[in-house]
Amino acid sequence: MPYERFVEIGRVAYVAHGDDKGKLIAIVDVIDHNRALVDGPCSGVNRKDMNFKALHLTQFKIKIGPSARTGTVRKAWEKAEIDQKWSETTWAKKLANVEKRANLTDFDRFKLMKAKQSRNRLINIEFGKLRKAARKQPAKPKRMRKRK
Repeated sequence: MPYERFVEIGRVAYVAHGDDKGKLIAIVDVIDHNRALVDGPCSGVNRKDMNFKALHLTQFKIKIGPSARTGTVRKAWEKAEIDQKWSETTWAKKLANVEKRANLTDFDRFKLMKAKQSRNRLINIEFGKLRKAARKQPAKPKRMRKRK
């Protein structure tokens, strides 16, 4: 399977760790094989160099020139509607769910546990009914092997 996401000017990336963890940035220029100049005007990330190991490349790309200014990056970002497209991805939804679960109170966790118990109880009751119905059916006749 060939790679589809390349480190290139205009590629939108997710910051995996560091001070700006969890924010989206755009690669403005490639400094060397380890670092890139990035800018995130719509996510509050100032223009700076960042290691590629701290970035997770997304499927999105904006049209900007090499070393584009912050205003240009912002206009291209808003024109491509990156924030809206990002919020619709399953990746962003999973991150939102992780954050939501991390912010649960003790009582919320208790309510979640009880909801799961009631759901599993319903599933087990239905499964028991199906199993009981399957037992009542006559057994399939065994196949006899023919001898040569």
